[in-house]
Amino acid sequence: MRLSFRIKHYFFSAFRELFVHHHGSLEFRAKIFALIIAANPEATVESYIIVKNVAMDVYKADEERANLLMITVKELVQKVQENNGLTFDTLIEHIQKELRIVPRYAKKIDIESLKPLIQLSYDIDTISYQENIIEFLENLKDETLQSKKNQIEKDEENLDSKY
Repeated sequence: MRLSFRIKHYFFSAFRELFVHHHGSLEFRAKIFALIIAANPEATVESYIIVKNVAMDVYKADEERANLLMITVKELVQKVQENNGLTFDTLIEHIQKELRIVPRYAKKIDIESLKPLIQLSYDIDTISYQENIIEFLENLKDETLQSKKNQIEKDEENLDSKY
């Protein structure tokens, strides 16, 4: 990553809500990826490469936004693994709370983009745990899309986003 991006990221991290367009959406995606990656105590750089590749597709080759997602995921994973004010349970609670507030975020849960992260795990227990998390997210997505269908449609009518 370029030095200019690192400086910009440092600045954006401090004031993310003010300077990053649709920061809530980016944070939500980051929490989804972080949940799967942090379940693997031996998470590797390849995990973050997968996140960046997915982000490049989602954000239409906007490399700065893809890097920002990747770095945000990395920060969340570190917080969970170091038990620095964030646990799996609080991460799950944050995801559920955000879906209650902004149900259209359920469409941002892309199960297929999470599955390659499981392939980086070698421990059977870790793989099983990650699969359970994916199943939980899939159920949460389906439940939200069904129960909040009218609200999601109304919100989308009023939304104009390139992401």
